[in-house]
Amino acid sequence: MIIERLITYEEGDRYIEVPFLVTPNMERIHVSMEVTANGPGDCVIDLGVRDIESVRGWSGGARTEFYMESEQATPGYIPGELMEGEWSVLLGTYRIPPAGCRVRVEVTCTPKQGRWLKGDLHMHTVHSDGALTIAENAKTMAELGCDFLAMTDHNTYSQNLAYPRESGVVLIPGMELTTNHGHANLLGVVRPIQDFRAVSSEQVQERLQEARRNGARIVLNHPHCPNCGWEWEWSVDYDWVEIWNGPWREANQQTLTWWHEQLCSGRRLVAVGGSDMHRPDTYSKHSMPTTWVYAASRTIEGILEGIDTGRVFLSFSPEGPTLELNAGQFQMGDVVPAQAPERAGNVTLVVKELQVGDTVKLISNRGVEVSCVVYHEESLELMGDMAGRTFYRAEVWRYFTEVQANLLAAVSNPLYLD
Repeated sequence: MIIERLITYEEGDRYIEVPFLVTPNMERIHVSMEVTANGPGDCVIDLGVRDIESVRGWSGGARTEFYMESEQATPGYIPGELMEGEWSVLLGTYRIPPAGCRVRVEVTCTPKQGRWLKGDLHMHTVHSDGALTIAENAKTMAELGCDFLAMTDHNTYSQNLAYPRESGVVLIPGMELTTNHGHANLLGVVRPIQDFRAVSSEQVQERLQEARRNGARIVLNHPHCPNCGWEWEWSVDYDWVEIWNGPWREANQQTLTWWHEQLCSGRRLVAVGGSDMHRPDTYSKHSMPTTWVYAASRTIEGILEGIDTGRVFLSFSPEGPTLELNAGQFQMGDVVPAQAPERAGNVTLVVKELQVGDTVKLISNRGVEVSCVVYHEESLELMGDMAGRTFYRAEVWRYFTEVQANLLAAVSNPLYLD
C-alpha cells in the first residue's frame, strides 16, 4: 500500500497519523518513507508507528524505514504480535519548508505462508566453549542466506537472554543438556530446566521431563559419537534425533543406519542435523550440515512446528542438494492413507542442485529401490511403487575431492505409507 500526502507549512510541529489496515495472520510489517521538499528550506520528517493499542516504535529523524515481526524488529521498534486492526504510521513534522513537502509512505504487510526455510539447529558461542559471539554467528548465517539458527550452549541459558533482536535470522532459544554419558538439545524455551546436573538415568529422565513440561523440543545429539554418544537408556522422552552432526563421519553413518532400522520397525522418528560449530575451521563450518524445514511462518514456533511434522531434509551446505518427496498432495513427513487415491500412483522424488557423479538413492523399508548416477543433470526425478512399502526416503551421495571420499550430500525424512 502506498500513501502520498502533502504536508503544509502550517502543519509543522505536529504528529500526523497515516492509517493503514493490518489483516489477520500477518508475519511482517515493513514501512518506508520518502520525503520531497517543495522549494527551499529545512525539511525533516520524523518516523514512528502506532498499533491498535499504543505507540509501538519511534526512530525520529534517524531512519526512513523499519520492519516489525513477532520476534525481531528494527532497533527502536518493538517486536511482538502483529494485531489485526487499524494501525498508523506516525509522521513528526519537525521541519517543514515554507512551500511544504510531499511524503510518500509505502506499507508492506507480509502474510504467514508455508515455504522452505534453512538453518542450523546446533551451534555454540562464547556463552560456553564457542569462539564466536551470537551476533557473529548470526551475521555469518545471514550472509549464507540462512533463515534460522539454534543457540545451544552447554548447560546454560544466558545466550537466550543476550541475543540481538535486530539479527537477520530467527534465533531459536536452546540449551545443550551435556552429561558425561550423552547430550541432548532442548529447543524453543529460554530456560528449559533449572539445574542441568544429572549423573544417573533417573536424573536424566527428570531433566528431560522438566524440559518437556516447560515446552521444549528434545533432540538426542550425535548418539553414536565415540566421545560423547548417548549411553543412557533409549527409552527417554525425546522428539527428534540428530543423525548428522558436523562433517560426515562413521559415527553419523551409525546413527543413519540405526534410524533406518527404527523406521523399518514402524517407528516414525524425525531426523535433524546440526553443525555443532564451536569455531570455524577447514571442515567445521556454519550450517554444515543445513537443516531445511517446511514452515508455516518464519518464526521460532513456525520452524519448530514444521520440524514436528517431519517436513525436513538435510544437505551438506546451504546450497543443497535440495529434495522433494511427494505422493500427490502428500509430502515428506505426511502419512498417505491406505485408501487415498494417491496410492494408485507412485512416490515422486525430485532432486535439484546436483553435480556430475552424484548418486541418488530412493529407499524404502525394503531397502534401496532405485539408485541412479548423475552424468550431466542438475536435477533428477525418480519414481517408486507404493505397494507393500511403509515409507520412502532419499539420499544423495557425492565424492568430495577435499577428503577423497564418497560422503552423504543430502538425506530426506520419510514419506510414510499407512
